[in-house]
Amino acid sequence: MLVVFCGVTLTGDVYVAREMPDRARAYLRDIEFDFVDWTLNAWQFKFRQASVDEQAYLSDAERAQLVQDYFEELSKLKEVERAIAAVYADPSVADPAAESAGLRAMEADLRTRVAELQPSAEAILQEQVAIVAAEQGLVVGGQTIPPVSFHFTGLPYALIVSPRNEIRQVANLDVNGALTLDERVALEDRVARGLDVSTLVVPIGGIGIYPTMVDQSSDLFWIASVVAHEWTHNYLTLRPLGVNYETTPELRTMNETTAELVGNELGRRLIARYYPDRMQPPPPFLNFLAREQPPEAQPAPPSFDFRTEMHATRVRVDELLVEGKVTEAEAYMEDRRRFFRDQGYQLHKLNQAYFAFYGAYAADAGGGAQGADPVGPAVRLLRRRSPTLKDFLDTMASFTSFDQLQVFLGLQP
Repeated sequence: MLVVFCGVTLTGDVYVAREMPDRARAYLRDIEFDFVDWTLNAWQFKFRQASVDEQAYLSDAERAQLVQDYFEELSKLKEVERAIAAVYADPSVADPAAESAGLRAMEADLRTRVAELQPSAEAILQEQVAIVAAEQGLVVGGQTIPPVSFHFTGLPYALIVSPRNEIRQVANLDVNGALTLDERVALEDRVARGLDVSTLVVPIGGIGIYPTMVDQSSDLFWIASVVAHEWTHNYLTLRPLGVNYETTPELRTMNETTAELVGNELGRRLIARYYPDRMQPPPPFLNFLAREQPPEAQPAPPSFDFRTEMHATRVRVDELLVEGKVTEAEAYMEDRRRFFRDQGYQLHKLNQAYFAFYGAYAADAGGGAQGADPVGPAVRLLRRRSPTLKDFLDTMASFTSFDQLQVFLGLQP
């Protein structure tokens, strides 16, 4: 009787993970990203940045030049890092350390220079994003709320989990950004086998905490859009659409597509105003923003359209999954992955998790990973019907379901 009594009364104190994010998190011991530590360090950096405020004494032209200097030095740094990696990967080099000594000295100098320029470059870009947002009326009392604040940083990877029998993101967990490809693939496989799910570890370009995290890319056009994209997430967090981000897959897509459209538009305005010589659109396969980055790709032949082919792939996968043909869908995706590889796109996996993540970014017409999902086209339609960016953003911010958006657009009674 005592054993039975203890069994009944004590089992309530034993935690059993039932939700998918908690079940997947059990595989991330010692590699889950520490946001608390990062945020504390970021706020210290921002405090020092605000206490100096040296950019306040520069003219607009000098500010723009400082930002361009930062990105030029960062570009040189990345080139040197690639050169060092090539030396170490060359089997004909007997002593890579000695062979790369000059490059590593150059790398150290460039790192110092980038670190010196980063605080002012961040502060200037924050002000510039705030100015173009204010010009679009996205302010309260003349101030962006919340104030634009971001930090250049190395980012974590995101572990995406989807059921195998449907495309739906059920977990998005951030893990150590220093994991090698082998380690990432091993993590994907462990979680997939243990939970019978589809998994993918993806690189990300930014995260909408506060201050927002933005990747250290040397592409100024892309960075301007990402900074604006992540600020838009902060803006929405204070409103119904952002509060309900995780409620349904449709609301997640509405959030991400809205942020991408606003980020793209503010980013273009920023470049046109402050850096007109850089006013060039990125290649199609680089037009991925914020929590989505492009697949690892090399230039494909002009006749190959990545987005069109990926759209066709997603539509067919959805059809197979609706018919309950999970194994056939997975075999088809593997065949298509090899097809994309032959076209120069080095996707190490193409599965349900891939579509669950990338399909939420639907700012561009032409399909892509979202396939026939009606959410992205509806958000884009509202932007076309909205007279201003502020009208679009404030209308989107008020929705708490996809049905509300459809009714507003007259797409359903």
